[in-house]
Amino acid sequence: MTDPEQPPTALTIAGSDSGGGAGVQADLKTFLACRVHGMSAITAVTVQNSLGVSGFHEIPAETVAAQIESVATDIGVGAAKTGMLASAEIIAAVAEAVRRLGITPFVVDPVAASQHGDPLLRPDALDALRTAVLPLATLVTPNLGEVRLLTGREVRTRAELGDAARAMHALGPQWVLVKGGHLPDDDAVDVLFDGSSLHEFPAARVATRHTHGSGDTLAAAITAGLARGADVPHAVAEGKRFIGEAVRASFPLGAGLGPVGHFWRVGGWP
Repeated sequence: MTDPEQPPTALTIAGSDSGGGAGVQADLKTFLACRVHGMSAITAVTVQNSLGVSGFHEIPAETVAAQIESVATDIGVGAAKTGMLASAEIIAAVAEAVRRLGITPFVVDPVAASQHGDPLLRPDALDALRTAVLPLATLVTPNLGEVRLLTGREVRTRAELGDAARAMHALGPQWVLVKGGHLPDDDAVDVLFDGSSLHEFPAARVATRHTHGSGDTLAAAITAGLARGADVPHAVAEGKRFIGEAVRASFPLGAGLGPVGHFWRVGGWP
């Protein structure tokens, strides 16, 4: 009897969400739904639920790096993404491991705060994120708040999304996807930039407040597409479709913001 073929693999380097809607939990659910084998390197354990984050405990930087090396040198990493990196020490350790092990494609979701506004990145870590991690990124996926933190550029209109993408690209990534969902437009437009061409990805808004984990889920779906061999524009298009359906399948959970529905592709709920 022959062994079954190994599926594509994807690694998430991120924090754990005890509420199950974001972070590593969202990434692994998304990887499964997108038909890739998911692996994880935990950077922090958060204390959170649908109402927000009340605390977090960082994993030692050397343990984060050891997790990455353990899976990369045995199983192999078809693509990787980051989420919550928490501190400058963890960022430096992740950057060194990704560079040394040649991990690519590498998607950076520059998580700085939760959807409730709770900080997930220590103040001294922003510069480390700019200088150590972004230059390694195949793709970086900031929302408008993260664009402001990383570049100082405030985006108030759809016309300014291109300038924001150019400012992010100047920090070193190969591609930038600026997420414009927080703009007060009738539709939500994300802009993809490779240093020369801008591509718009519009999507109809869904009337729900239950979007916890949407940014993590989008980045994870894009990473899964890259692990399966898609180029960046096609992986982004696949990721946009996945998160659109997941938001439509979102549901209330607890007393606050419910999560997106990662299982829309595998049978829905219940």
